[in-house]
Amino acid sequence: MHLVRRLLEGVCALLLAGIVLVPLAQVILRQVFNSPMVGAEELTRFLLVCLVFIAYPLVVDNGENIVMAELRESLPTWLRRPVKILILLCTIAASVFITYATVITIQANLGNTTPTLKIPFWLFLGSTALGFGAACLLHIAHGIKPPASEVGPNQ
Repeated sequence: MHLVRRLLEGVCALLLAGIVLVPLAQVILRQVFNSPMVGAEELTRFLLVCLVFIAYPLVVDNGENIVMAELRESLPTWLRRPVKILILLCTIAASVFITYATVITIQANLGNTTPTLKIPFWLFLGSTALGFGAACLLHIAHGIKPPASEVGPNQ
């Protein structure tokens, strides 16, 4: 698990570097050399989409995703655990649904590409399926064995 986490963190760092470096290169090439980089905006959008969805499992693993903690904590003690279970089931269902819908969309768009750079759409959608599929597995794992940060006297 630690190796997968480190791999995802490395991929996210590379994607983030690309999000910074591609527009920087575009500005330098356009302003200094009067030779704009074709497709820089498209590539930057691609990198951003991939970063958001590939980073999502890291967000879930750190417990930083939306779990309505403030709402749970404001409830009476006896109601917190059932609400926590309901939220867990909803996050699993949403992750499964988004993963499934993304896989179906990938199948329907295998031949489609972006207009300028001809990047296949399945790459964008693949990062979404990967991110939500991994997040689903993490939600299930956290349901079976909650992270230490979530275990408390009122949980």
